[in-house]
Amino acid sequence: MDTSRVRRRAVVSGVVQGVGFRWAARERAESLGVTGYARNLVDGTVEVEAEGEPSAVEDFLAWLSSGPPSASVSGVDVRPTPPTGSSGFDVG
Repeated sequence: MDTSRVRRRAVVSGVVQGVGFRWAARERAESLGVTGYARNLVDGTVEVEAEGEPSAVEDFLAWLSSGPPSASVSGVDVRPTPPTGSSGFDVG
């Protein structure tokens, strides 16, 4: 089993849409070398998938719990998912 890369799916709830959350997430992910995506869901949450070195992904997930200053995060539900070998970080 390759443990050099992990992938996590997170659903972030709170005031996280319309506050630049996805764009700030992309900046943070890129600074950590994390790939994946962030997209708004119809229920007002933001879905994020993050892939990379375990420590970088953990740092990114910790950042999600507060997000940018304009956001008000009330919860983050994180689940493991298999790595896909993604490159870049997309905002959808």
